[in-house]
Amino acid sequence: MLLIILNVVYVLVAIAMVALILMQRGAGAQAGSGFGAGASATVFGARGAGNFLSKSTKWLAIVFFAISLFMAWYATHRATAPAPAAQDLGVMGQAPAAPAPAVPAAPAATVPSAAPVPEAAAPAAPAAGQQPEQPPSQPQQSPQTPTQGG
Repeated sequence: MLLIILNVVYVLVAIAMVALILMQRGAGAQAGSGFGAGASATVFGARGAGNFLSKSTKWLAIVFFAISLFMAWYATHRATAPAPAAQDLGVMGQAPAAPAPAVPAAPAATVPSAAPVPEAAAPAAPAAGQQPEQPPSQPQQSPQTPTQGG
């Protein structure tokens, strides 16, 4: 619980530091003037806003580094402590399940084979320079069966 609170504070301090650093008077666009850094009749006075931003940034940086050092010390201190005997590893801590029974292979008779077509069954291509075979002019007739009647 302590680390969760520290992480939230850590992120908020980092965001506040970025905002304060960007608002400070610099050689460029002077974004801090929108908050009274350039005005003489402000709540902080003529130099008050600049001092306030500088001091706030300094203290936020100190808090940021202190939290960083504490979290690093806590992580190393916790890593060297002996691990509890009943550590919850979730799914990785469970024993492996028994292997599934092997599925018998299908009989060879039911599995179609991808055997190549024999050359005798495939039509032969004519050799170079030969004429392709012409089909017979008359179709072959099948033997006739005697008809009844007559």
